[in-house]
Amino acid sequence: MRLAFAYYPGCAAKQVQKEADVAARAVAEALGITLYDMPRATCCGAVSLRETKPAFSLAVAARILSEAEEKGRHLVTICNTCLQTLTHANHRFKNEPELLDKINHVLVQAGVRAYKASINVYHLLWVITDQLDPEQVQAKVVKPLNGLRVAPFYGCHNLRPEEIFDAKAGEKADHLDRLITLLGGQPVAYDGHDKCCGFHVMLSDKTEMRAMVAKNCLNAKKAGAEVMITPCTLCDMSMGSFQKPAEKVAGQAIELPEMNFAQLIAVAMGLEASAGLDRLHVPPQAALAAHGLR
Repeated sequence: MRLAFAYYPGCAAKQVQKEADVAARAVAEALGITLYDMPRATCCGAVSLRETKPAFSLAVAARILSEAEEKGRHLVTICNTCLQTLTHANHRFKNEPELLDKINHVLVQAGVRAYKASINVYHLLWVITDQLDPEQVQAKVVKPLNGLRVAPFYGCHNLRPEEIFDAKAGEKADHLDRLITLLGGQPVAYDGHDKCCGFHVMLSDKTEMRAMVAKNCLNAKKAGAEVMITPCTLCDMSMGSFQKPAEKVAGQAIELPEMNFAQLIAVAMGLEASAGLDRLHVPPQAALAAHGLR
């Protein structure tokens, strides 16, 4: 029986980190996961909207959740910030019926279907590691990672606050480690795997943001990482596209290839045409070739 979800990739995957979206779709198809597009969905508003206009943020989230519910599907995303934003709102809707009534009043006035709070929000990583049989995933691996040393960078918005998430969160999270092992790689333990990538301080303090990127990447590389993966398109931007600017703040080279988790799965499944490796800011081809993956 195929798993099926309403698919909410988030803004970054639609505009900047398109390779993550392409890889996620290819991997989901190969694993028998159906992703239904949500053509009416808007930006989730992220943390900034939640902090500046909390009521507006809840209405935006309810509208997105209502579209998924209308399809009769739980919602799945590939962005940690979208995950946290929508899960936080959904947690409140499920536990605060009076709040849900107030938000639905706003939706109905705007001509939007009321949300019944009947669905859940998941990360595609969780679906693959928690809802599929590991043997089902391994059966699709045609290019095992052969001991490739992979640094798992969880980010923070799929970990905290852990009480709102249905999957393992906080210090108990191990989804990326399990995935890396499942693909035949070697997870690298290092200080920083569950820290913030710095994306959300990019505009307020770019030097601090770049210092955070450098520290996380250098800690991973010093621990022996050959590549880094994240489950978040915003973390992808920070740890990937801002790695070169981060080198200037750190005063040293980093040169650690970073990719979205779905891209690494695509490589292991022989779906390199959908992996988008040519779009990465630090090329991973040499590290992959050293393990027979090219």
